[in-house]
Amino acid sequence: MTVQHRTARVADIEPLTLYAILRLRVDVFVVEQEAAYAELDGRDVEPEARLLWSEEDGDVLATVRVLADGADRRIGRVVTAAHARGRGLAAKLMDRALVECGGRLVRLDAQAHLEGWYARFGFVVDGEPFFEDGIPHVPMTRPADVDAAPPRAPGRHSDLAGR
Repeated sequence: MTVQHRTARVADIEPLTLYAILRLRVDVFVVEQEAAYAELDGRDVEPEARLLWSEEDGDVLATVRVLADGADRRIGRVVTAAHARGRGLAAKLMDRALVECGGRLVRLDAQAHLEGWYARFGFVVDGEPFFEDGIPHVPMTRPADVDAAPPRAPGRHSDLAGR
């Protein structure tokens, strides 16, 4: 079966699929990365929030969240299941997420070791590094009105598990 990529508001996602998306995020961010934090932060249910995910045979393989931050957009919760890494699923979802952002300024907080991966999508560091849940992060932005992601050379991280 082929991988399918989907986008929806939380209220429009079938309950078992939503459960699988949230479970993937907890499995990676809380368990694998050993970061005890409030994964369910209330932002998934905001009216303009969108979840994007890749699935194959009913198995959620990767997900990304897009939020409205005033006039800007915020991308986060970028994650790929351990068994599906290396297939480029997160990159495909990032491309789709940037389309969802509609040419607006986009912000994200990248795990520091993934700064180069996000740079492939036109993001630049725009602040001081910080620690979140014991993991080094850097704030990054992608300017508004960028028509498409810049051409991307194959990178070291074709998939990832980083908030």
